[in-house]
Amino acid sequence: MATQENQNVIVMRHGDRLDNFEELWVMKAERPWDPPLHQNGKIRAFCTGQKIRSSIDFPIHRVFVSPFIRCVQTAAEVVRALCDVADHNGESNVLSSNSDSVIIDPSKVKVSIEYGLCEMLNLVAIRAASAPKDGDFKFSISQYESELPAGTVDNTVEPVYKKLPEWEESLESARARYVEVVKALADKYPSENLLLVTHGEGIGSIFTELNKDATVVEVEYCGHLYAKRSIQSGENQSFTAGEFVYEKQTGIISAAK
Repeated sequence: MATQENQNVIVMRHGDRLDNFEELWVMKAERPWDPPLHQNGKIRAFCTGQKIRSSIDFPIHRVFVSPFIRCVQTAAEVVRALCDVADHNGESNVLSSNSDSVIIDPSKVKVSIEYGLCEMLNLVAIRAASAPKDGDFKFSISQYESELPAGTVDNTVEPVYKKLPEWEESLESARARYVEVVKALADKYPSENLLLVTHGEGIGSIFTELNKDATVVEVEYCGHLYAKRSIQSGENQSFTAGEFVYEKQTGIISAAK
């Protein structure tokens, strides 16, 4: 017998990046194209995770994240908030801005790195002085996975993109990539709710895909949007999916076209 339910997807931008606070960081960084989060960014990410957890009426099953370190660190903070064993709906618990003392249940959410959610690989997004001269971004996935809360990483997931896009991809192809990857991940896990941590252009691409008459002016750090679609499950793990419908957003400034 066919059953119908909703699949929910949240798409989120990373938190405050360090190089926007410390201008000299780029000059001495070994990987200037890959700035980590500023401490303010970690706090913002954790607080955003808490707000998401307290405002939704569905569980997040999986988190997919761009391989850039600012996104991985953002995902780590959000996952700590989502997996916090404390019941923050209780009167005796107070939301905190610090994840250091949080005790988590790592079985609640599984996390995987997805190359297809990466930053636009062109000079629009990555400053010429910061870009790797040989076009090799030298990501160490195992090292970055160690930034994520212990027990939450799912290494069995086959990524949509097996490697980074080619350097100097066009703006149009990057935007199409973000839309393609979000749909592919949703189709891969139709019975699960997803949270995707990516970059500003990724958020803008999904927002305008869902709101054809709008253009995005700015996406704030940790800005995010909510979308959902109906999933009708059939026999032998088959399913029929409806179109994604835009629900709401936080931190996305848009205007009519």
